[in-house]
Amino acid sequence: MSRTRILDGGMSRELLRLGAELKQPEWSALALINSPDIVREVHKEFIAAGSEVITTNSYALVPFHIGEDRFQKEGAALIRLAGRLAREAADSTTDRKVLVAGSLPPIFGSYEPQNFQPERVQGYLEVLVENLAPFVDIWLGETLSLIAEGEAVRQAVAGSGKSFWISFTLADDEADIESSEPKLRSGESVEDAASWAASSGAEAFLFNCSKPEVMREAVETAAETFRKMDAQIEIGVYANAFEGEQGASAANEGLHDTRDDLNDDAYSRFACSWAEAGATIIGGCCGIGAAHIHRLGKTLSR
Repeated sequence: MSRTRILDGGMSRELLRLGAELKQPEWSALALINSPDIVREVHKEFIAAGSEVITTNSYALVPFHIGEDRFQKEGAALIRLAGRLAREAADSTTDRKVLVAGSLPPIFGSYEPQNFQPERVQGYLEVLVENLAPFVDIWLGETLSLIAEGEAVRQAVAGSGKSFWISFTLADDEADIESSEPKLRSGESVEDAASWAASSGAEAFLFNCSKPEVMREAVETAAETFRKMDAQIEIGVYANAFEGEQGASAANEGLHDTRDDLNDDAYSRFACSWAEAGATIIGGCCGIGAAHIHRLGKTLSR
């Protein structure tokens, strides 16, 4: 088994745990507005738990969450703040180098592939890239539901001089868990997404914000696709802990409940399975906290 790089976990519930106020539709963006010190502290807790890569708290800094008016007036400053807080946390670490990944979210909503607007997407991504660039080591297009969203991220960061990772969210209802053919939430196949990634210049191809149960098949499919294409791309996973069907409501309409059965031990067992299948970058998404990351890091190191 190759050495695994450890990512951080989900930001929002750790913010809540430390006392930040979060409510929809702004969600984690509220912490940047009202309690930025808590954002920095969450980054530090993930680093203390063993994370080698932390992600900027810029996921909700899009009109879908904060509204068009606030994005135009305050978006650039909030994005810079998100980058600076992550950079400060990473640079305060003295025992090892911690990378900062600049989060580039789906501009028109999580799990909303039907809302993608190719003619408008670059205008918003440009604001994110320009204001995060001074602080980040790599770009992370995450929770993308269709290949066109990945291509938009590739185009947006092409002139930045920094490498990029692309992470797709997978269909994960009960029928999808039972299927042997993993697919994105758009219905596009993981094989097609991996083929696109192999020609995109991406340094890593990941799966995130889906149930742990659908991840191994996706990793195996990606690994086989890359093997056939002789493509040297890392594969990664950071699953969530959501209950029930996740695409039933828009991401800014409410708070998903999290699973009681997915404690740090259970999640670390999933992580070992993903590593066995070929994943070399592993962390957590929504509902996966610092305790999960600490446990999976210790387990994978053995």
